[in-house]
Amino acid sequence: MAEQTTSSITIAATPPLIMAVISDFDAYPQWAQGVKIAQVVKGDVPRPERVHFELDASPIKDSYTLEYDWRGDESVYWRLVEGKMLKAMDGAYELAEAVGGLTEVTYRLAVDISIPMIGMLKRKAEKVIIDTALKGLKKRVESLG
Repeated sequence: MAEQTTSSITIAATPPLIMAVISDFDAYPQWAQGVKIAQVVKGDVPRPERVHFELDASPIKDSYTLEYDWRGDESVYWRLVEGKMLKAMDGAYELAEAVGGLTEVTYRLAVDISIPMIGMLKRKAEKVIIDTALKGLKKRVESLG
């Protein structure tokens, strides 16, 4: 799954604060659109190894588990362990400190689903997912900071 979609946003917060919000899975239903449940199934809080999600982002409804690889406050990578509709999902948040207490957050995502979909439509769906996630993350982090 080489093709991926990437987008970035600047958030007025430090990488440790942003990473704390990213790793607070219990709070995802409050700010991550479509996420109904995000439950740690393996590993220690605050940076677990596996998390189970229940997603209802019309028209996509799925139950899936992701495995995480945390790299300090600089990045986190994930991959799909199991899913119903999803066949594969590889993603990352990469954080880079900028001037004036700002942080650039880059989200990378590649998804493969069990139903046939034209590549162009899949990239468009990934772009919507990424943009929605980045805006939700920014709003959540800046409301806490």
